[in-house]
Amino acid sequence: MNPIRILLADDHGLVRRGVRAILEAEPDLQVVAEAEDGTEALAALREHAIDLVILDISMPRMTGLQAAREIAGWAVPPKILMLSMHDNEQYFFETLKAGASGYVLKSVADEDLVRACRTAMRGEAFVYPAAMSALVRDYLDRVRRGEPLPRALLTPREEEVLKLIAEGFSTREIARTLVISPKTVDRHRENLLAKLDMRDRTQVTRYAIRAGLIDP
Repeated sequence: MNPIRILLADDHGLVRRGVRAILEAEPDLQVVAEAEDGTEALAALREHAIDLVILDISMPRMTGLQAAREIAGWAVPPKILMLSMHDNEQYFFETLKAGASGYVLKSVADEDLVRACRTAMRGEAFVYPAAMSALVRDYLDRVRRGEPLPRALLTPREEEVLKLIAEGFSTREIARTLVISPKTVDRHRENLLAKLDMRDRTQVTRYAIRAGLIDP
């Protein structure tokens, strides 16, 4: 059988080299392209035949979650796995909502990643084993208490604008990056600040770090 063709996206070259070594030690896995952020990942997907995309959650310009949402909306999307250093419940739920097949912690990638790749390609979901019981227990507790389950406050576009604000982009720079008008940027800014009950860029930056949109 032909090997599974993989696109690996992570903004740290050392991490990519380590992950690539883990994957290519297996005869059925082949990394055919790499990317440093979500934008590059989307471009690489248009140039290469890819079966599986492995995306780091936190990357500059476009995060793995943002890229996953776009990829999952394609007519025939590749399978998606998220790679993260964060053992975080919110990221897990956002990963599933974004259309990914699994969530792998970087700290145990040498143990879990190969199995996650094969699981995803079978059309099944993979969650790192250490988190499964805690996640299920927490989910059931929330259901019993009648609490709302985690969901995104912001629309994908508002999230894109928030990320760029936190990275220090001006209104005009954001407009050029997202190919929208400055007035539209201002409207998204007003909406996201109102939703998050925030007033300035410092608060936005703190939120973006907590949400994994940018690195601290």
